[in-house]
Amino acid sequence: MLKIILTVAVIAAVYFFLIKKPAVKKSRKERAEAEAKKPGLDEEIMLECEKCGTFVSSKEAIIVDGKYFCTKSCAGVK
Repeated sequence: MLKIILTVAVIAAVYFFLIKKPAVKKSRKERAEAEAKKPGLDEEIMLECEKCGTFVSSKEAIIVDGKYFCTKSCAGVK
């Protein structure tokens, strides 16, 4: 009887540590990656140019002295 219980315990331990646990880690990693790729995390914010009032995306805006400009000519830089 003790031999059967010990055998079942060893099989359960091998299953958990070699099969189940890596699968759980993989699914958690995939879920985290999918969460990071959700739309809305890389949203562009539209900012108003200080000089002409044109709206420009935050990725394309030129920042001079903490103010946002749409072009180099509006910012007064060469």
